[in-house]
Amino acid sequence: MTPRAMFGGVGLYHRGVFFGILARDTLYFKTDERNRGDYLRPRVKAFAPYADKPGRATRYYPVPLEILESAPELAVWARKAIAAAQNT
Repeated sequence: MTPRAMFGGVGLYHRGVFFGILARDTLYFKTDERNRGDYLRPRVKAFAPYADKPGRATRYYPVPLEILESAPELAVWARKAIAAAQNT
């Protein structure tokens, strides 16, 4: 994994593939139609890099706390995010 500064946070890359964002103390992973359902819960919003443009949300969603607390599960979700990023 390679981190790079972006959007006032950090972009996460795996072998050149941008799959995650760490911003405002929140980890966001890339989603597509295969894994987006894992992230959609009440009041969960996609990463929006510009506060003054709320309609410009991305396909990056916050990783749930219970996933962050489990290294094996976090690795599974990261692999799914990498796959989503490779397919877009």
